[in-house]
Order: sequence, then C-alpha cells, then structure tokens
Amino acid sequence: MGIRTGEQYLNELNQQPRDLWIDGAKVEGPVTEHPAFRNITQSVAALYDMQHDPALGSQMTYRSPSTGDLVGLSFMQPHTREDLAKRRQMMMQWARYSHGMMGRSPDYLNSELMAIASAKEFLAGRDPRFGENIQRYYEYVRENDLCLTHTLILPQVNRSLSAAKQQDPFLAARVVEKRDDGVVIRGARMLATLPVADEILVFPSTVIRNTEEDRPYAFAFALPLSTPGLRLICRESFDYGRSHFDHPLGSRFEEMDAVVVFDDVLVPWERIFILEDGEACNQLYQETDATVHMTHQVICKNIAKAEFVLGVAGLIVDTIGIEQFQHVQEKMAEIITALETMKAFVVASEAQAQLNRYGVMTPAWTPLNVARNTFPKMYPRLVEIIQQLSASGLMAIPSEKDFGSAIKEDVERFFQARNTDAMTRTKLFRLAWDIAISAFGSRQVLYERFFFGDPVRMAGALYMTYDKEPAKEEVRRFLGQSQSAGKEAVS
Repeated sequence: MGIRTGEQYLNELNQQPRDLWIDGAKVEGPVTEHPAFRNITQSVAALYDMQHDPALGSQMTYRSPSTGDLVGLSFMQPHTREDLAKRRQMMMQWARYSHGMMGRSPDYLNSELMAIASAKEFLAGRDPRFGENIQRYYEYVRENDLCLTHTLILPQVNRSLSAAKQQDPFLAARVVEKRDDGVVIRGARMLATLPVADEILVFPSTVIRNTEEDRPYAFAFALPLSTPGLRLICRESFDYGRSHFDHPLGSRFEEMDAVVVFDDVLVPWERIFILEDGEACNQLYQETDATVHMTHQVICKNIAKAEFVLGVAGLIVDTIGIEQFQHVQEKMAEIITALETMKAFVVASEAQAQLNRYGVMTPAWTPLNVARNTFPKMYPRLVEIIQQLSASGLMAIPSEKDFGSAIKEDVERFFQARNTDAMTRTKLFRLAWDIAISAFGSRQVLYERFFFGDPVRMAGALYMTYDKEPAKEEVRRFLGQSQSAGKEAVS
C-alpha cells in the first residue's frame, strides 16, 4: 500500500471503532465527526496529505526496501549522515505544520519503531520469536503507513510502592494468563496522547524491578486501538468548539490524552516483543538506541516550537511598539538563544553521528541528551516572555463575533494597535493567549516539562553517564603544574 492519504486515515479510523470515553459518554458514530476529535483528526490527515504534495517531492518519502512502494521517510533506517539529514528535513516539515504543537505526530513513534526493529537481534536474544515479531510489525506499520500512540507509565496511585505492592495488584496493567493464542492483560496504563491513532505501543517505563513479583508487569506489545476490552478514558477536551480565530491552536492541534484500561485484553503472540522480562525492559531503549532517534525527532519539534514563539513575540513587539525598550530586546534575545541552541544541538548530533552495532547511523547522544534536559526549562520561560511582553493585552481580546456585532465600531476603534487594525491585532493576541494563557497553552507547558519524564531523574542520568574524567584530569594536570612552579619559585 505505501503512503496513505489523509482521507484514507480518516476513513480507516471510522471503520475501526474504539471504546473511547469522554465527558461520561462513549463516543458513538464516526470518531472523526465528534467535537473533541474532529479538528485533530483533520490535522493528522493533513500530515498524511503532505506526503503526496508534489512540491515536497522526495523530502517526505522513500522507496520501501521490501515492496518498492513509496513509504514515509520517518520509517527509514539511516545508514549515512546524509540519511539522517533527510530524516530531519522530513520531520521539520511535519513539525512546522503544527508549529511544534503536536507532540505525537506519527514520526515520533515511527522513529522508535524503526530503531527497535533495526536492533531486532537484541529482542531475539531474549526469545527468537520476539525478534521476528518486531521486524514483521515494523514492516506492517511502514507498509500501511499507520499512526501510533503509546503508553508507558503506571497509574499515579501510590508512587511510594511498586506495582506489585499496590493494594490492588491489577491497578497497573499486568499479565493475567498465558494461553496458546496469546497473553491476557488486565489493569491500566497512563498516558496515551492522540487516542485517534490506529494502534498503540504498550512499552515499558524506564525502570522496572526485575523480581519475580514484578515480572507480570514487564512487557512490550502492540495492538490496534479497536481491540476488544481496550478502553480509553479521556480528559476534558481543550478544543471548545470555537473558531480558528478565537482558539487558533486549540481548535487545530488539541491531541487529547487518555488513560488506557485493559479489561482482560488478549494480545496475540505475534504482537509481543518482551514478556515478563524486567531486565530486557530496562535495557530496551539504551540497547536499541530508540531514545536517541526519538530525541532527534523531538528536537526538530522543539525547533519549530521555538521558531513559532519567536515569530509571535516579534509581531507583538512590532504591533504595540515596544522594540526600543532594552528589557524587551533582552527578552527577545532569550528566545533567539533558545532557538539557536536547539539548532546547534541537532547540528552537533548529526555531525558526530556514528554507525551503531546494528549498522544504523545514530546521532551523537550527548548533544541530544543535553537538549532534552534543556528544553523543559526553556519552554516555560518562552511562554513567560510572551506573557510579559503582552501583559494586559492578553486580556483585551474580543471574540470573532464581536467584530460582527452592534459594538463593532467600538471594537475596531479601541482594539487597534500602533501599526495594525483591530482585527489583525486581535488575531495575533488571541494566538499569544492560546500559547501562554489558555488551557491548551498550559497543557503544552506541562507537556514539555515532563516530556521525557522526571526532569530530576533525567538530570541525574546525564550526570552519571557524562564522561567527566577528561575535565577533571585537565584540572589535576594544571594543579600539578602549579605545584611544580611554586616549588621552583621558592627555591
């Protein structure tokens, strides 16, 4: 089949109904017509249509090594630095479509699946079936151009205890039964972003205790979201059904987040990649370089997001005439620094890329690791700068209907700006509001803070794995020279 169109994505969603709940009701009928999902499914569909855009040409696709069909470039296993650059260029196209506001565009998990499949020997070393399973699944997703979501973490009930020690051992998803036709899973997982994907990867979190009592919680598998017994419980939607004028981002890119409930879900053996193996779960991301390739994609998203914030902030400065103030210039320079820092990390990671043990060209991890530790602190500050530059202007934002009402003349008079009319100014400030103030914007800040997990643990991991010895040795050498020079001076 190869690359699919946006229409095919939408039709296939509607043909595979899922047990999807929001606001106390199950979604009935076509999910693509539901108010909470109508706009985001259109945005995902637009990404798929970009693969067919003649103007983008080979930037989005490559020839499948197994069928010769055109497939999405984010599935490509890179073997050269040029391949990495092609992947980045494709990912930047999708990231700029949503201005970095879609954290679960399909290329994110395509990158994970690509990396793990390229390291199938690692899984085969635990069980030969699992290596075969991941390769077949990767090819299946690639050739059908499927959209994936994933779920990693356990329900936030009592974090002082492991899953096995909870009062209810089935709070966290776990193995109930192993049968000839597969494995039965019961319990729940957090947090599946984009529940309007085709399939879900149920993969391990970063650390699982490798004990007998924790073995039932240690697994990795994939399922269609329409699988019987799989239920998705969504939070409140931040797409309130308003126009693109009133909610320019929330009305387009509200991905939705859901808790996933497994009500004795049967996982066929061919969809299992790890089973009751805490050691394999804990080694998965490092041994396969999946995190490296996923982070490569994420930093592309971060670049697009920082670019967009810079553009919004720059227009605010121009619109209300505050460019001459030094504190404004300083704040704008902060945004520029954040953007160029993210760009530099990607350049460094690709320039220092090396083939890994599986023959895959892999970006250098240290620049990407530093980038993923940096942006969770950067992005809240970028949002704060939008708030500081806009000030009360974020509250002076009439709605689209005001411009067609009896108070139209007042609105057009009193909401104008230095060099623009009231309509243009309001569009800009409603966009700034949707970045910095709205529920959608607040969720984006929270999302970036914890994108890769607990920032304290991430910092600790960076500290523990970074090679500090050359720097320390340089200081030891300097101190030794100083001591020798001191002795000579005394003599």
